[in-house]
Amino acid sequence: MAEAHQAVAFQFTVTPEGVDVRLSREALKQIYLSGVAAWKKRFARIRNSVLTGVYPATPSSWLVVVMATVSSMYCRIDLSMGLVCHIRRYLPGCRYLSFQHRTLLSAALFSTGVWLSGILLCRQSLKLLLSYHGWMFEPHGKMSRSTRVWVALVKVMSGRKPMLYSFQTSLPKLPVPSVEATIHRYLESVRPLLEDEKYRKMEALAQAFQQHTAPRLQKFLVLKSWWAPNYVSDWWEEFVYLRGRGPIMVNSNYYAMDFLYVTPSPLQAARAGNTVHAILLYRRKLDREEIPPVKALGIVPMCSYQMERMFNTTRIPGMKSDTLQHVLESKHLAVYHKGRFYKLWLYQGGKLLKPRDLELQFQRILDDPSPPQPGEEKLAALTAGERVPWAEARARFFSQGKNKVSLDAIERAAFFLALDEEAQGYERDREDSMDRYGKSLLHGRCYDRWFDKSFTLVVYKNGKVGTNAEHSWADAPIIGHLWEFMLGTDIFHLGYSEGGHCCGEPSPALAPPQRLQWDIPEECRKVIDSSYRVAKALADDVDFHVFQFTNFGKGLIKRFKISPDAFIQISLQLAHFRDKGSFCLTYEASMTRLFREGRTETVRSCTRESTAFVRSMMDPARGQLERLQLLQVAAEKHQHMYRLAMTGAGIDRHLFCLYVVSRYLRVESPFLAQVLAEPWRLSTSQTPQQQIKMFDMEKNQDHVSSGGGFGPVADDGYGVSYIIAGENLITFHISSKFSSPETDSRRFGRNIRQAMLDIADLFNLPASKVAN
Repeated sequence: MAEAHQAVAFQFTVTPEGVDVRLSREALKQIYLSGVAAWKKRFARIRNSVLTGVYPATPSSWLVVVMATVSSMYCRIDLSMGLVCHIRRYLPGCRYLSFQHRTLLSAALFSTGVWLSGILLCRQSLKLLLSYHGWMFEPHGKMSRSTRVWVALVKVMSGRKPMLYSFQTSLPKLPVPSVEATIHRYLESVRPLLEDEKYRKMEALAQAFQQHTAPRLQKFLVLKSWWAPNYVSDWWEEFVYLRGRGPIMVNSNYYAMDFLYVTPSPLQAARAGNTVHAILLYRRKLDREEIPPVKALGIVPMCSYQMERMFNTTRIPGMKSDTLQHVLESKHLAVYHKGRFYKLWLYQGGKLLKPRDLELQFQRILDDPSPPQPGEEKLAALTAGERVPWAEARARFFSQGKNKVSLDAIERAAFFLALDEEAQGYERDREDSMDRYGKSLLHGRCYDRWFDKSFTLVVYKNGKVGTNAEHSWADAPIIGHLWEFMLGTDIFHLGYSEGGHCCGEPSPALAPPQRLQWDIPEECRKVIDSSYRVAKALADDVDFHVFQFTNFGKGLIKRFKISPDAFIQISLQLAHFRDKGSFCLTYEASMTRLFREGRTETVRSCTRESTAFVRSMMDPARGQLERLQLLQVAAEKHQHMYRLAMTGAGIDRHLFCLYVVSRYLRVESPFLAQVLAEPWRLSTSQTPQQQIKMFDMEKNQDHVSSGGGFGPVADDGYGVSYIIAGENLITFHISSKFSSPETDSRRFGRNIRQAMLDIADLFNLPASKVAN
């Protein structure tokens, strides 16, 4: 075939007359173009490193400083105050360096020192400015004079047109809270959850820890904070994620959905072509650092560190701990369809394949009638089950031969693509359509997602898409940033033809995707089957419910002068009390990306104030105005705790790190052991929206995202993710376990809906009462 001949640069045949060499010009051309593209990428990385390294200055500013110094010398004005002459005396004299040349060189060295000192001064000044967080605690819509001055200084010191990583060295380090403050906030958080006797015991444990054990642990933690960029993140990644030996499917991985109402193309291969191309455009921007850093309020830069491992990254199983493998460059994609794995090259001649070419390649995979090889169909179940069997199988059966080559093709791929055989998505006439969609993205069939990849793109038969992301390398807002770019680029920039195909004409000369070859022995297939059974039992136990709350959204909530997030969190407390008749320890994820290499912190949203409001709602004797006052107090408390978490004054990450230090020092702490053993029976998270402006949400209200979700954290608890999309829509993703008699995701969904409505009804007061 022509494709096979083009894959070889030259062929030779030994004949009696000698060696007959035949060159393939096309193949040599492709090799040349690939080499040129690789060198361009290397030069771009070097250039970006220089530009990021000198930010907020620029290389041209160095030339300006040199010219200013030299010009002043010719005007007999010594700006260096004698330093240029001092430097000149220490330069070696030789016949190639005249007095004038040594003077110019001395001036250049002096200018370089001034320039570098200016850069360091700017960075330290910006770091000092970014350490101020008073702006976050000011009333909404009001800004003090000092904060206005601070904003102006931050804008001036931030420079113009920053690259993705320009602010990394200017971000402050995450501060270590005092033990006294952390324990005080901890006791305050558990007070509404414990009876008097249990609280007194916990208080005694906390005081004993604070007086005897904590001071020593805190010293080591402060020492680490001086040395490391972030005193939490590396331990959080290792101990919370990579050392977990249970399945990461459901327990750790999370998912994101497509547009709720719109499907840009019903053709599976076409939608895959556009979305893959859009994702690769994002990767190119990421490699070139052309993505502007995310800024809070459009002013305060946030850490971009987590984006570094978005692509070309795989979690590698180990016996005691997993590791993250990240390769600098990957030019292919791993694809799964009907039990078969493929390797698909993404470039030709050093250029990215166009969407129409990618559609052609994906259609070839869809049309391939070949059956799976023995053991191939459910191979990915190894990534869904327990980690130790997968680590053992990987070492025994995938360390050499064709199995190693094929596994390397998957693990070193840019990302993983699953072309599913079923249709998913929102159907107005099918009540459980979103439930099925969510479960499919969370675990699929337990063998059609490579759960170890940084993310798996899923494209369904009807053109709907979604993703399943591994959690250790980054948190949900990072994938959310990519996802918003992909969705916007897919429909508003790339588009489709009238027939639903990708725009343009395909290149039929492209070599077809390569089937990965496996030689999986019977013993390995038994391990695969065992992992599949574990994963299947876990997946079948997941009770999932996704619903849209359309009665009102953030538009109405803001008119109540309450934070939408606080309103929803308090609604969840009311819904949970109605569902179970009790309060529980509640987890809400908050970002700490205002600090270098920051990840998350916990907001303990079940507070004394929120429980007081919930009890008032359950008491018919309480008046409406009293409930409103309690609601306002609870909302303000929640916002205050959220701000504390974002500014490094949270509770749980500090206690977690103290516990890690205690384990290293082999110090027993009954207080820390009890704190870390407490189950989070209500785990919540808000999906960020509009991190990147790809289109006008108000003008394209049909193009709202469905958000994403995750599995339950506790066996007898709920996992709740929600996205506030637009002014009039909130989508909830609720997970629990069928095996728990205490939980029912649909029941909890009804309770959430009713709680939202009941709280909103509190604001339907007569005008006279509101005035009073």
